[in-house]
Amino acid sequence: MVARVSTVAFQGVDVLDIDVQVQMSGGQVAFTVVGLPDKAVAESRERVRAALHALGLALPPKRITVNLAPADVQKEGSHYDLPIAIALLTVMGILPDEDIKGFCALGELALDGALTAVAGTLPAAIHAVATDRGLICPAACGGEAAWAGELEVLAPRTLLELINHFKGTQVLSRPQPKMEEDEPGALPDLADIKGQETAKRALEVAASGAHNLLMVGPPGSGKSMLAARLPGLLPPLEPAEALDLSMIHSVAGKLEGGRLMRRRPFRDPHHSASLPALVGGGVRAKPGEISLAHQGVLFLDELPEFARPTLEALRQPLETGRATVARANGHVTYPARVQLVAAMNPCRCGHLDDPAQACGRAPKCAADYQSKISGPLFDRIDLHVDVPAVKASDLSLPPPRETSAIVAARVARARGIQAARYAALVKPGHPTIRTNAEADGELLEKVAAPEAPGRALLTEAADRLRLSARGYHRVLRVARTLADMEGSDAVRRVHIAEALSYRRVVVR
Repeated sequence: MVARVSTVAFQGVDVLDIDVQVQMSGGQVAFTVVGLPDKAVAESRERVRAALHALGLALPPKRITVNLAPADVQKEGSHYDLPIAIALLTVMGILPDEDIKGFCALGELALDGALTAVAGTLPAAIHAVATDRGLICPAACGGEAAWAGELEVLAPRTLLELINHFKGTQVLSRPQPKMEEDEPGALPDLADIKGQETAKRALEVAASGAHNLLMVGPPGSGKSMLAARLPGLLPPLEPAEALDLSMIHSVAGKLEGGRLMRRRPFRDPHHSASLPALVGGGVRAKPGEISLAHQGVLFLDELPEFARPTLEALRQPLETGRATVARANGHVTYPARVQLVAAMNPCRCGHLDDPAQACGRAPKCAADYQSKISGPLFDRIDLHVDVPAVKASDLSLPPPRETSAIVAARVARARGIQAARYAALVKPGHPTIRTNAEADGELLEKVAAPEAPGRALLTEAADRLRLSARGYHRVLRVARTLADMEGSDAVRRVHIAEALSYRRVVVR
């Protein structure tokens, strides 16, 4: 007899069907797992054996063969424990074969028979809905699976509970969907920052249009403080965005308590981060920081201190909104629609504009330091703003009146204008566009075409500043955002002028 249980394998956020086949036959006693298993899958036989022993069950003295089909797909992870155990219990006659056929199963077994959380439950549940099956998963992942929609979810705490459910001696209730808790006052407030009005304005513009932002200033001028307050200005995730982001974090095993995410992520990797850590990769091609920051903010502090190949790897994801990890055995693509916020000193010592503190190599040291960042990467950043040192007189002033809540209301209003505009213009079947930073091509020319004085200014500035075609269109995007912040239908000369002021200025 051969027992079959359905489970899944993951390629990025895509889900593949895996058929777990278990056969018991005569011959030399053995327990073999075939079908390209990795080390974690191969070791599942010991976890399964111990879990069954904890329930008072012993494997028959027969030759047991576990085949994970299709055999040419690499099987990775510990979530194969549960489907292998279920298939064994089925072939032993303990679980009914007919009841198991309608389910997809995944979960890791502890030695005492308890089920522990595994990565990828949310995309597995969505796949189960699409294939008209139920899902069996650990109790710790039940709240995550319940978000997939109308499907039967069994989330036992132990293997014994699952056996009792199918035998009718215990009923497993459907788990309730869990949402990330929104703690009031958890995010730092913009009112904590004194001075830096220009930088605050740029931060609001960046939040309103989801534009990339670079802050340049001496140490201690407040660049990191400003970046940390950006999440408090951004609107909450829409349901589709929350599901999309939570699937990435589920595959990465980073959904805390199986709760769906509701806040936009803020990822701030250290400058020693490797290329696979930032873009994605590793042995199992896990999502990198740029994908974990999908629909949110990727903050790179001390930008020139990152390895140059690591920074160059960001160029394509910033443009396309996706990160592709190419390996000899396949390609894995993760969504990576992020808002890049970066901070850096103007030079290595950081005091380029202060003759009393600058090093003896100024201004050449600034050119050498900033040359660590390529021109194409600079060109992909919409807003470049200087953050000067804060004066002692500013620090003695009372706190600013504008809090993050006040600015966030204006940001939400501007984003609402953009969402309504693109919902009416983007044709069905095309990728959804919600912010000006995503507009491109004919659509951008249509929504951001400036009035005649503004177009004349932009044309003249493009020649003098030698703007690339990308830089030209990014000025239009920022100008459209500035107009939306004012509630203006037209992009005027004043909007073009301010957008141009945010373009990069070559080091003196």
